[in-house]
Amino acid sequence: MAIHTREDVYGPLWTNIRPERLVPVSRLVSRLTGMPVQRNKSIVGINAFAHSSGVHQDGVIKERATYEIIDPATVGCHDGTDLVLSKLSGKNGLKQALSRMGITLDAGELVKVYERFVELADKKKVIYDDDLLLIASEQLSDVANVYTLECMQVTAGSSTIPTATVRLRKGDEILQEAACGDGPVDAACKAIDRMTEVSGRLMDYSLQAVTVGKDAMGEVSLRVAFDEETVSAKAASTDIVEASAKAYLSCVNRLLSNREVSPKVAEHNP
Repeated sequence: MAIHTREDVYGPLWTNIRPERLVPVSRLVSRLTGMPVQRNKSIVGINAFAHSSGVHQDGVIKERATYEIIDPATVGCHDGTDLVLSKLSGKNGLKQALSRMGITLDAGELVKVYERFVELADKKKVIYDDDLLLIASEQLSDVANVYTLECMQVTAGSSTIPTATVRLRKGDEILQEAACGDGPVDAACKAIDRMTEVSGRLMDYSLQAVTVGKDAMGEVSLRVAFDEETVSAKAASTDIVEASAKAYLSCVNRLLSNREVSPKVAEHNP
């Protein structure tokens, strides 16, 4: 590839090697022998055309040759350039990844999604497409957030009474409350009930992993009954207790949003 790429240095030399077969043959040999190729191996390594730095991603997006002297397709890497999203990635790399999935955000939405992305990237080494979809769906939700979760701390164990301390933001006001429960999720929900003065009854709870790895994002789906009204919501986090609290708080926000809209509808439809 040095001869193929730098004729200006090595002159008009020729080999009988087909460069477009380099990566496929390397992967074939690796699979048959059971010997993995190092990720950082030049030309055929997985990271050969991967970029995680925000500066590199921005440069590659604007002009691929900035950081890639070889076109991935030339050596048979049809996956192309891989923008690995991590805490080093910038807004341009995030925007490119979202655009590839068909998600278009305006400048304000992109800023909020990027803030959530950076928060998640501090917990996970690599951000996957499913992670981005969850983050974007949270931002594009049509429910107004009366309350937002600032932080929470949970204490639980076989010989300890489950306790949750939760801090919420309502506009410029910061609310904080602690509660005990049958488990950490129940304790967090009770603390939220005390601050929002809305009491819900959990009707259905489901949890599933939506990404891979030990630091996978867990998505919690809840159905909560508030008197005669039932509300559903979802939330995701690398911490399932935090995801549960966020989902429950989303149910509360949806309920309050519905109650705010209902009187206005009644006024226009007497």
